[in-house]
Amino acid sequence: MAVRAVCGAVQLERDEPGHMDAQVRLLLTAILERNALTADDLISIWFTATPDLHSDFPAAAARGLGMADVPLLCAQELDIEGALPRVVRILAHIESDLPRSEIAHVYLGAAAALRKDIAQ
Repeated sequence: MAVRAVCGAVQLERDEPGHMDAQVRLLLTAILERNALTADDLISIWFTATPDLHSDFPAAAARGLGMADVPLLCAQELDIEGALPRVVRILAHIESDLPRSEIAHVYLGAAAALRKDIAQ
């Protein structure tokens, strides 16, 4: 097993706790499924949110999926003029047999514009 990193992002339609929870769960689930991972393969997850999101912690969605023993950290993205608004990003450190070139990074909806080179 190697230590790998997998990225992802989703743009929220609105800053509401239930909506954030649903969208972050969708993103996390897609990352796990597309990389054939389980919660046991997760080492840690960093979540970032743009400064216009403040209704909830993105990591709360992971806890809701049962990731109680995975270290989670939330941080705020830089406030860059013209940046895509209402975005939650994930950087997950994982254990995987996949080569780095086969890791599936997941950018959902409008967030695909952030990384057109690797968005699924």
